[in-house]
Amino acid sequence: MSNESDAGLSPERAHGLAMMTEAYGFEMSDGPGDYFAETADHLFGRIWSRPGLTHRDRRLLLLGALTAQGNSDIADIQVGAALGNGELTADELEEIVLFLCYYAGWPNGTKLGNVVGPHVARARKAARRAES
Repeated sequence: MSNESDAGLSPERAHGLAMMTEAYGFEMSDGPGDYFAETADHLFGRIWSRPGLTHRDRRLLLLGALTAQGNSDIADIQVGAALGNGELTADELEEIVLFLCYYAGWPNGTKLGNVVGPHVARARKAARRAES
């Protein structure tokens, strides 16, 4: 936690924020209210920190659940984090879309595809630039 406003955090909050930063791939700062506290302390500090599943495993499960619920706005965050953290490749994400179309319903899978497409295009463009 390099953010000065995060000084003096409880160890539980500091751990939760560190896990959020790791999971999302960008620096997280402390936030107000009970909702943020439960998200940081419990969801990330305890649940995402448990042994037994990798971050990639958790991301795959989360993408499946979000797709099944039609939550493409939240899936957008997860897709960006998965690519940015190297948990899933562009090809894997495209395969996930096709797979979930059959198990989460074609409309929900298509919503995920509409989220994945721009992320994949940016990743492939960046890879081409890096090669040249």
